[in-house]
Amino acid sequence: MSSANLVESAKKAAAYRAVDEHLDSSYRYVGIGSGSTVVYVVDAIAAKGPDFYKNMIFFPTGSQSKALIRNAGLALSSLPDRPLGPDGIPVALDVAFDGADEVDAELNCIKGGGACLLQEKGVAIRAKKFVVVADYRKLSDRLCTKWTAGIPIEVDPFFATDVLADLQALGAIAPKIRLGLPAKAGECVTDNGNWIIDAPFKPLKLRRDPPGDGAGQLIDHEWEVSELAAALKGLVGVVETGLFWGLNGVEAERSNIRRATPQKPVAAYFGMENGEVEVRNAS
Repeated sequence: MSSANLVESAKKAAAYRAVDEHLDSSYRYVGIGSGSTVVYVVDAIAAKGPDFYKNMIFFPTGSQSKALIRNAGLALSSLPDRPLGPDGIPVALDVAFDGADEVDAELNCIKGGGACLLQEKGVAIRAKKFVVVADYRKLSDRLCTKWTAGIPIEVDPFFATDVLADLQALGAIAPKIRLGLPAKAGECVTDNGNWIIDAPFKPLKLRRDPPGDGAGQLIDHEWEVSELAAALKGLVGVVETGLFWGLNGVEAERSNIRRATPQKPVAAYFGMENGEVEVRNAS
C-alpha cells in the first residue's frame, strides 16, 4: 500500500471507531469539524443510515464541513441558530468531531492548518464532549514537535504587521502571514474575513513538567501550553489561536465555573500504520 493510501486508510479507521464509540442514537446536536479526516467522520455517520441520524442536526465549522453535511443528506444548521434551552441559553452540542494537526500527551491540540480555527473552537467549546480524529502523523509527546508549520493564529488584518513583531518578542521563529497560494494570490482569508499567521515555537512544555522561575519564558522562550496560549490571546489584534487547551467537556461540566469553555478533547483517535486505532482518553 502506498504511503498516501496508508494515511487515508488510517484516517478512515480512526473516524469509524470514534463515531461508533461517541455518537449515540439519542443525540440531537452534533458538531462537524473541518479537514480531510472529517470526510470519513461524515461517511461513518451516513453509513449508519437514516433511522440512526433522523433526529440529529449537524453544525459545521466552516464551508467545507457545511458541504459535507449537505451532500451526505444530513440535517444542516449553524451554531448561532441552535435552539434555546429552558434557561434561555443556547443548547450545548451533544458531541463534536474534528481533526487536529498535532496532539500532545495531555491532549492539548494544535488546529487551524485549514484556516478554520475560530469556528472550530467555537463548536468545540459548545459541545459536551469534543472528540479528535486523526492519523498517526499527528500523534506527538509535545506540541510544536511534529507540526513545524507553526501555531495558526487568526488576526485582524489591520494589526498583522504588529502581531508579527509581538510574536517574535514571545519567541516565535520566523512567523509568517499565510498566503492563499496556489488557489488564491495574496493572503489566506478565513471564513471570518481575517488573516492567518503561522508562528513556529520551540516544543511546548506540559503541565507535568517541573515549573520554571518564570524568567525563562522570555529568556529561553520555553513555554508551557497554557502560558503561551494566554500570552498569545493577550496580543492586540489576535482574534483566536490554534492552541486547544485547558478543560475538556467532562471537566467543564464538573467545574463550578459558569459558562466554562472546554477546548481539549475527551478522547483522541489515531489511525496507525499497522491498521489499528490508538485511543488517548482524558485522564
